[in-house]
Amino acid sequence: MAKGSARARVAALVRRLAPGGSAAEQVEAAHALARLCSGKGPNREYVRSRGGVMALVGLLAPGSPDAVRERAAVALSQACIDNEQNQDGIRECGGIAALVGLLAPGGPVAVQWQGAGALSNLCRGNGQNLCRDSVRECGGVGALVGLLAPGSPATVRERAAGALGGLCINNEENEDHIRECGGVAALVGLLAPGGAPALQQCAASALLNVGALNTHNQDCIRECGGIAALVGLLAPGGAAGLHDTVMTLLGRLCINCTRSRDGVRECGGAAALVGLLTPGASHAVQKCAVTLLYLLAKGHPGTQDCIRECGGVAALVALLAPGGSADVQAYAANMLRHCMSYYDT
Repeated sequence: MAKGSARARVAALVRRLAPGGSAAEQVEAAHALARLCSGKGPNREYVRSRGGVMALVGLLAPGSPDAVRERAAVALSQACIDNEQNQDGIRECGGIAALVGLLAPGGPVAVQWQGAGALSNLCRGNGQNLCRDSVRECGGVGALVGLLAPGSPATVRERAAGALGGLCINNEENEDHIRECGGVAALVGLLAPGGAPALQQCAASALLNVGALNTHNQDCIRECGGIAALVGLLAPGGAAGLHDTVMTLLGRLCINCTRSRDGVRECGGAAALVGLLTPGASHAVQKCAVTLLYLLAKGHPGTQDCIRECGGVAALVALLAPGGSADVQAYAANMLRHCMSYYDT
């Protein structure tokens, strides 16, 4: 589509969002704008320059039909992807407070889901601390934590967890506020055995952001039973991406905390990590497992004993066989040299 005709198309759709129009027409126009913003090109800029951001925010008002609010949230979500000017525009015209309003308890699931998704996209990017602050100031942290409750559908909890993780990028106040609202405990609860893998992945990723550099949150994760829950997700056969996230989070919890390292060992973490050194595991998972075993074992004879007793020395030696990954072999050799050297390998 030529630039001139694209601008005209966007302008015509924005006019159809005007207050007083039919709900069906507003839904159709918002849906069309979302599709135009989902691809590459200048359409996101056209939506802003033609007044579409303000018009879409206006449709989020409580008096609008649920279908209109849902489609407007989708369009705003698409319009702000990788576009800081639109993110700023949404914030400046009251869009964050309006999106937080979509998360109200007892509201339609589709509206909550799209509202959480829009907030997540809105807060992406290292330069969006103003948006992240605004979500907190508008009560969005508490609202998102509320959506993690067991009564919410898994898809809504996934979106809420993702949004909470995004709110913590370069924002210690949000990290603390999530903990104070019970969000750390709620996210740990999503790691429970038998849960949906996608939900567990979202929760683990959010906890990785929430506790990345925040020792209070790291302590809270441990005190809420998070270490046992995370170790439980390292069972063989699980998704490699989930294993990687879980091991990275455990590493963050353990790097400066003896209590967390002891907790991983006491929960069977050494055996679980050794189980991930099997030939069938990906090189990335093997490397991550050896790295975490090194962190747990260095300077800790009790953990070294545990690794030996669950077959870890043999598993590490097996990684040195010809044809393996050079990176994995280097990490395994380092582990054997510095942590397990007094055993006969």
